[in-house]
Parts: sequence; C-alpha cells; structure tokens
Amino acid sequence: MGDELVALGGAFLAAGVLGRFGRQIGLPTIPLFMVAGILLGPHTPGVVLVENPADLDLVAALGLVLLLFYLGLEFTVDDLTGGGRRLLAAGGIYLLLNIGGGLAFGVALGWGSREALVIAGAVGISSSAIVTKLLIDLRRLANPETRLILGIIVIEDLFLALYLAILQPVLDDEPSVVDGFLSFGKAFAFLLAFATLARWGAGIVGRLVATPDDELLTICFVGLAVLAAGFAEELGVSDAIGAFMAGLVLAQSPVADRIGRLVHPLRDAFGAVFFFAFGLTIDPGDVAAVSGPIAIATVITVVLCFVAGLLGARLYGFGRNAAANVSSTILARGEFSLILASLAATAGLDDRVGPFIAGYVLVLALGGPVVASRSRAIARMIPESLLKTRGSRAPGEPSAA
Repeated sequence: MGDELVALGGAFLAAGVLGRFGRQIGLPTIPLFMVAGILLGPHTPGVVLVENPADLDLVAALGLVLLLFYLGLEFTVDDLTGGGRRLLAAGGIYLLLNIGGGLAFGVALGWGSREALVIAGAVGISSSAIVTKLLIDLRRLANPETRLILGIIVIEDLFLALYLAILQPVLDDEPSVVDGFLSFGKAFAFLLAFATLARWGAGIVGRLVATPDDELLTICFVGLAVLAAGFAEELGVSDAIGAFMAGLVLAQSPVADRIGRLVHPLRDAFGAVFFFAFGLTIDPGDVAAVSGPIAIATVITVVLCFVAGLLGARLYGFGRNAAANVSSTILARGEFSLILASLAATAGLDDRVGPFIAGYVLVLALGGPVVASRSRAIARMIPESLLKTRGSRAPGEPSAA
C-alpha cells in the first residue's frame, strides 16, 4: 500500500509542479501533465515513480469521469440537440473525412487490411478527455461553437460503439457483424434513455441527491456519475459519455450550481492524474522506427480536422474565430486511439501498429492543446471567403483581433 500511495502522491505533485511551470510561460496544462507521466514512467531513464501504469487505472478513470461529468453540468439537452440536422451533418462530415482519410492512409501503408481498419479508428476519433479539459482551461464553455464541438464528440462516441463492436469480430476472424449492430443499438438506447431522463426526469433525480449538507451532496453526485459511467461501459458506450450524460441530467436540477462548485476541485485534481497516467503508457523509444508514418498521419489529421471544422462552421454560419476554435479543439487524439492500440496488440497484428499509434497520439495529445491555445492567431490566417457569412461572427464570438 505504501508504494501505491507514494506513486499517487508523486503523480499529483509532479503534475502540479509542471503544470504551474507551464502556466507561467503560457502553455496549457494538459501536455505538461502528460510529459510528467512520460518522464517519471517506466519507459524513460531516470526516476521511475510508477513501475506499472495499471496501478493508477482506477484513479485515472475517476479523473475522466469527473471531467466529463462537469462538462455535462454546463449544458442542457436543448443545447446539444438545438443543431438538429446541421449537427448531424457536421458530425457526419467530420467522421467521413477523418475515418475515411485514416482508412486510405492505413491501406496505403500496406501493413494489412485489419491493420488498416485499426489505424482508421485510431486517427479518426478525437479525445473527449482532452477536448473537455481544453474547453474548461481556455474558458470556452460559453462560446456558441462549443455546442458544435460537444455534438461532434457525442456523435463520435455513438459511432465508436458501432465501430468497436464490428472491429472486434474482424480482429478475431469472425465474419458476423450482427453483434456489432446489437451493440450499437444498446449504445443508442442508453444515450436516448439519459436524454429523456434529462428532459423530463431531472427534477426527480435532483430531489434524490439534493441535501443542504455539502458533504452528502458530494457523495451523492459522485456516486451517480461513477454509476452512470459504469453502466455505460457495460453497454458498450464509453464511461466518459456515461458521466457526461449524468452531468446533463443534474444540469436541469435545482442543485446544479452547488454541484458545479463542489465538483470543481475534484475535477482538477483527478483530471490531472488522468493525463499523468496517460503519459505513463507512452514509450518514446518505440516510435523512432515509424516516425515517417507518424509525421504523415499527423499532417493528414491536421488538414482533415481543419477542413471538417471549416465546413461545420459554414453550416452554422460561424465566423473565423469560431471556425478556428472548432478545428483546433477536435484535433487532439488520446484514450480511444490507445484502446485500439491495445486491441491490435491482443489480436497479434503487425508489430508496427502499436508504436505507430502511441507516437501519433503523443504528437497530437501534446501538440493539439498548444494549437488550440493559439487558435486566435490561426483564425487570422483563414480567408473569409471560405466561410458562409463573410466577415461575420456568431453572437457572443470574440473578434479575431
């Protein structure tokens, strides 16, 4: 037990010290939390704080749950569904470009058809955890384009439920995809049930957890968030989206403001451990042999994400600043890509797939937040002619000046 406590305490402290340093020089905290994990993990020389990254799995999962739960508290069902067909179109464009581009790139590598399918998913899906933390750290939760970003994340997760379910029998050399569609149906039913609960049952849930005692209220909402995340995981939806939907339900309750205040420090502390643990899993030494494919995949992803972001901004009539925010925020890759890397290793695919995904994730997980934090400068380079309303801004959008 002592070793685990030392590892956990060291993770908090290392993430905090590096994060503080980053803030002083104007860098977002996310990449520095991950750098702390890389430097103090088992894959780099020097001090090894955590020998086995799995030792922090549960605490890291709690960090992811609290990040997405907090994000759900900031929105309502109407916020997410207000886009309607435009939102579905924007999410579909994003998936078509990024998954399609990833599949074409995987085929072009010539490592195998099953490998190409894994690579397509790994390069096509954003990191909901990093996107969430960016929206919070960069104070963009109130921005009009944030609803579009969140909608893309939810659509991605629904797609991912189907994709993983279909991919598993392919990796196992099983021809049937019936189980894949059943898994997709369960995932869709879960999201629909929670959306219905958020719209018509939030008052009942709010009364269930409401109490004037902050201690008991904290215990209740943490329990609800973790329970929803666990059910989601069992049904083939990511635990992150389960926690997000739990937050969405409580956002409609009378105690939403108090919950937001109480969850704030928990979100920051355990979220830092999530990104630290994420860094522990990355071995920089394995990526050198596949540095070429990593560089090409990174360029492809940057281009496709910015094309998807601009097209989404056109659909919504957003200006340059919002378009740059959407494009740069959805750029980061993370936990979903690493899940696919683990599936590839289990299935005995080409040995290059794992290091490729790890290196690719490392580049975009570290670089994506930096790009997003510089989105205002990027916005000034976007020709106004590429957007539907030339020179216009959505209500509430800051100028690019």
